[in-house]
Amino acid sequence: MNLVLVGVNHKSAPVEIRERLAIPAARLPEATQSLLSVPGVREGLILSTCNRVELLTYQEPAQANLLEFIHDFFAVEPAAVRPYLYEYRAGEAVRHLFRVAASLDSMVVGEPQILGQVKESYTVARSVGAVQAHLDPLLQRTFTVAKKIRSSTQVGSSSVSIASVAVRLASQIFGSLHNRTVLLVGAGKIGELAARSLMQQGAGKLFVVNRTYERAVPLAQRFGAEAIPFEQLHTVAAKADVVISSTGADKPIFSAHHGQAYAQQRKQRPMFFIDIAVPRDVDPAMNRVEGIFVYTIDDLQSVASAHATERQKEARAAEAIIRREVQRYQDHRSTLDAVPAIVSLQKKLESMRQMELHRSNSRLASLTEEQRQAVESLTRALINKVQHTPIQAIKRAAREGDHETLAALRALFNEPETQNAAEADAEANSNGDATT
Repeated sequence: MNLVLVGVNHKSAPVEIRERLAIPAARLPEATQSLLSVPGVREGLILSTCNRVELLTYQEPAQANLLEFIHDFFAVEPAAVRPYLYEYRAGEAVRHLFRVAASLDSMVVGEPQILGQVKESYTVARSVGAVQAHLDPLLQRTFTVAKKIRSSTQVGSSSVSIASVAVRLASQIFGSLHNRTVLLVGAGKIGELAARSLMQQGAGKLFVVNRTYERAVPLAQRFGAEAIPFEQLHTVAAKADVVISSTGADKPIFSAHHGQAYAQQRKQRPMFFIDIAVPRDVDPAMNRVEGIFVYTIDDLQSVASAHATERQKEARAAEAIIRREVQRYQDHRSTLDAVPAIVSLQKKLESMRQMELHRSNSRLASLTEEQRQAVESLTRALINKVQHTPIQAIKRAAREGDHETLAALRALFNEPETQNAAEADAEANSNGDATT
């Protein structure tokens, strides 16, 4: 398998690096098509979330320069990102993909959003023709494995997400969110999850702001909050004890200048920002404003780690499933790798059998139908015995990843016949009984 996966995630790279590689949903089709233009990349998929950016590719040969793609598309120097990159190939790439989709590689183990994000990337990649004969079956198997883990283990037993961890952090900061005013910026899926968690934690006043006001209204109504037009963001923000922000903006919407204004209006009452967006919504310089405290998505690690400890037993069960599924997938792919060589061998031997029957056509003319059937059965049985050993050798080479042997066998069996059946028939007719 010429699978190569390259990426960064919350464990390998800080948010400062991840945000430089983040791809907005609107640009994902363009990015995927650009990935296909890299020499050697035949198929590809890009997964971009707040915690990871990964390039999954099928290459021929497996030597494509994905760092060059990163440099060209993101305008990031390879030296700046190389220390944070990880790379997986073949079976290790399959294992990593299964773990990601099953949420075993997530900051919050068991969170359900990642599988939906992988499916969205798959849909985009298929729409631009980037997922075909090699990646399509792999991704279909990935979705099946993720579903199997969720149904046969308790990894995803409770509703936990990055948003709920952010709310848990807010609760830890204040001890309780009762009578605390919270501003939720972003009315997407993460915003909805955060709003639900905030209500469960007993938050006081809740404001919801979204760039598109019409999307903020139903979310606010569902959770008893107040929807605010985006133009009033900074007026309302000063009233909030906690701001949880998760927009898709490509640059910060909260600057140090805004923080200074909030601090003056709040008169020494502290204000906390929990920025779970990538790229970040809050300028890091905001942290230098007295009375303003900023937490990024990377600061959620300690809270998420406590959750991971609770699920270690279930995670171990899920890892065992993944080990078995990776082996099953590799065995299946090995069988597929052997098919062309086996088919070539069978075609070649069958062609030889037919040719020899044609050669002996005049000698067999006097045979009864029953005798002809006996000759047919005899020759087929001989061919089956002859091909048994080489077929086993082909399967063994495929199973062991011996591509050189497979290539040699394919070349051998694909050699053009020196004489086809029609030529053999013509020769037999011209020579009469000389072939006896």
